Amino acid sequence: MRLGVNVPNFGPGTDPGVLRQWARTVEGLGFDLLMVSDHVAVTGDVAAQYPAPFYEPFTTLSWLAGVTERVRLGTTVLVVPYRHPLLVARMAANLNDLSGGRLVLGVGVGWAREEFAALGVPFTRRGALTDEHLGAIRAAWEDEGDYRAGRIPLWIGGNSDAALRRAVRIGDAWHPLRFTLPWLRGALERLKAVADEQGRPVPALEPRIALRVTSSPVTGPDRLAGEGTVEQVAGDLEQLRLLGSGTVLLDPFNGDPDETLRPGDAWRDLAAVAAVHGAAVAAPEAAG
Repeated sequence: MRLGVNVPNFGPGTDPGVLRQWARTVEGLGFDLLMVSDHVAVTGDVAAQYPAPFYEPFTTLSWLAGVTERVRLGTTVLVVPYRHPLLVARMAANLNDLSGGRLVLGVGVGWAREEFAALGVPFTRRGALTDEHLGAIRAAWEDEGDYRAGRIPLWIGGNSDAALRRAVRIGDAWHPLRFTLPWLRGALERLKAVADEQGRPVPALEPRIALRVTSSPVTGPDRLAGEGTVEQVAGDLEQLRLLGSGTVLLDPFNGDPDETLRPGDAWRDLAAVAAVHGAAVAAPEAAG
């Protein structure tokens, strides 16, 4: 099982230099995947959780592709209805080509009503639009002479039953976001039932979990996977491996925008987890 990192591409502490340092730290610690999130208009509902500046994901990943060599690059998750599908198809294909085949396209339907309104996209049709757009994107990628997309993994993000159905119908993988392990076990049973109903294979499991390392154990039924001592996090990763996860994405942002001013805290936690998991060869100075 491989590990990745969800890098904050927003907030008061984020700028090109910090993003570059994040990328070099993630790659230097031996992680396999670096992902960023997506918003276009930082409306009030977005700003309450992910304040400006917000770096657009395709632009950001193109920048980071040039300062890394090995680590895969992706979106967790791209809000599909925000952009014309042929624009998404071309940007994704070009980024995959220019980065040497390193792109993972994680996608979702979105949640920010004000942002949908600002972009002129009907919020109530976001699920149907996502399905339509993904069909068009897949079709465009089949034109290898133009798009040169290669094989871009398509991860379907979201924890709803609609996301499960979409993952089975369209995706290469299901990408659930921040959950408890008991919830995931139940969701995987529902995923298999959906796959059986559709007569399709069960998609791969590629989850994103919290990363909040504490000095003492976190207990209680609401503990998210990835919260607690390093030993608890390592135990969660082992459970996810046993459940069939191919890659687990660690999300070190826990909701306070000021965290982006102190990236070294997240780098230390990532270094600790990497060392326990066996991902690290040598921690770079940035993570010290």
